[in-house]
Amino acid sequence: MNWLPDRPWLRTLALAGTVVAAVFLLWQSDEPPVIDDEAAALRGDAEPDGFVVNGKYTSFDESGNLKIRFSSPRIEQFEEGNLATMESPRAELYGGENTLPWIVEAENGSLLQNQNLVYLTDNVRIQRTVGERNATLTTSSLTLDNDRGMVYTDAPVEIRDVTGITRATGMKAWIDERILELNSQVEGRYETGN
Repeated sequence: MNWLPDRPWLRTLALAGTVVAAVFLLWQSDEPPVIDDEAAALRGDAEPDGFVVNGKYTSFDESGNLKIRFSSPRIEQFEEGNLATMESPRAELYGGENTLPWIVEAENGSLLQNQNLVYLTDNVRIQRTVGERNATLTTSSLTLDNDRGMVYTDAPVEIRDVTGITRATGMKAWIDERILELNSQVEGRYETGN
């Protein structure tokens, strides 16, 4: 009964029939495809090319001094546009020696990696301490330019400290120099100490 070796076309036909039958059975299967809900939830709705959960980043200058300490509960990376989006980003920006860091927080952020720019939006806060004096700046959006060591916005800003409240439209701040410049419509209310 060794008739298949003598007929290669019959072997090929039998193999093709088996493949067609297997594909047909898989196609007609009543079972739904297996979807890992936990993996799909972890990946998220935006379908990023990559993501980090509970990400932390630390950067030092050329002398080995701490420059930036950054964290976010979720960072999503998109190859198109070389963009990373961040949930609840928080950064500690260190300037000169023996100075406390600026604390920068927001609800959302995005990093344009090609331009080394960070855009922060929604309830942006900057906390700064100089000596015994604490100040908090709030705004709706803010850009951090890592290359120039500065932050800026054209949106309204409010600065609160122990002496009063200052409001303005737009500002620029140089992190290393610890200089803050308000752009326009500056108004303030100050209280003198007793």
